[in-house]
Amino acid sequence: MLKLSDERWSRLTGGYKVAYDARQAFAALSRNYRDSAAWEELLNELHHQGDVGEASYAAIPALVGISAQHRHAPWALYGLAATVEEARLVFPRNPPIPEWLERDYAAAWQRLFEFALRDLATELEPSVVTCALAVVALHRKQLSLGRLALCDDDERTEMLQRQFGAV
Repeated sequence: MLKLSDERWSRLTGGYKVAYDARQAFAALSRNYRDSAAWEELLNELHHQGDVGEASYAAIPALVGISAQHRHAPWALYGLAATVEEARLVFPRNPPIPEWLERDYAAAWQRLFEFALRDLATELEPSVVTCALAVVALHRKQLSLGRLALCDDDERTEMLQRQFGAV
């Protein structure tokens, strides 16, 4: 995993294709895992209209490391990870995972999968359930199912109505 002391963080690009250093947001989450401003910053900076960057990929192992210390993961962890992975797989304009990060990224996704299965056993909050399902689907190489899970309920209902009529 890229150590937080590594200066590469200051040069990695996020969703806006400009340098984004996520270390302050990680520090905020380390102090208060439910810090909505930190999660919102990460969601906004690491993904933008299908665009992700190396900072987006590097953030996943760091966030999994922070999340390992907590019993339940918030929807934002699953939603961000699934959104980054979806963008990586769907849009060729996004960079590949850097070679130096491949193993850590894959290991983080294995742990995310395990977290998602754990949380799905007890979680009732719809946003956690749908985002955790997206992680499970993407981990199992079910891209369209993962993308569908990332849609909100109104979008899924609209798709079902267009395809099958009344829902």
